[in-house]
Amino acid sequence: MRFISYLEIMTEIRSNIVLIGMPGAGKSTVGVVLAKQTSRGFVDTDVLIQTSQCRTLQEIVDMDGYAALRNIEERMLLGLSVRNHVIATGGSAVYSELSMRYLRSDGAVVFLDVDLSILESRIHDFKTRGLAKRPDQSFADLFRERLLLYIKYADITIRCAGLNQEDICAKIIKEVKSR
Repeated sequence: MRFISYLEIMTEIRSNIVLIGMPGAGKSTVGVVLAKQTSRGFVDTDVLIQTSQCRTLQEIVDMDGYAALRNIEERMLLGLSVRNHVIATGGSAVYSELSMRYLRSDGAVVFLDVDLSILESRIHDFKTRGLAKRPDQSFADLFRERLLLYIKYADITIRCAGLNQEDICAKIIKEVKSR
């Protein structure tokens, strides 16, 4: 007979919570609050990319193109090795099936579903935000394209309309606990 230690139980139960969604959905903001409320660490992958590349996301897009940013993001996500963290991903993380499978292997993937009109009211700097999108794509086109991917990879979808950060975190915690 094998006895399971308390540490083994806690590591199984307390894995990562991975936030996905469009730029402006609140992944970073909600992520910090959620990490505090669930006693987890917090990782913002956009910040990791910028730090590792010593330049902003927009500089990467301007110098190397949107596809390069997606490739850098994929490599960074596949190299991420954390447990018991809230991970706020870049909006384009869902373009990499390999990355999403990897993130899902040790955590629940939560889609912060925010209406396009709300996102547009929050994001005023489309041209300087560092979006991994084709030059000919509008924000609305990008939203429509990514929505299908967010739905595909989400274990949990949180409709954020009319909710504040605390409400969103409460819904995420409830959904994660019920899994």
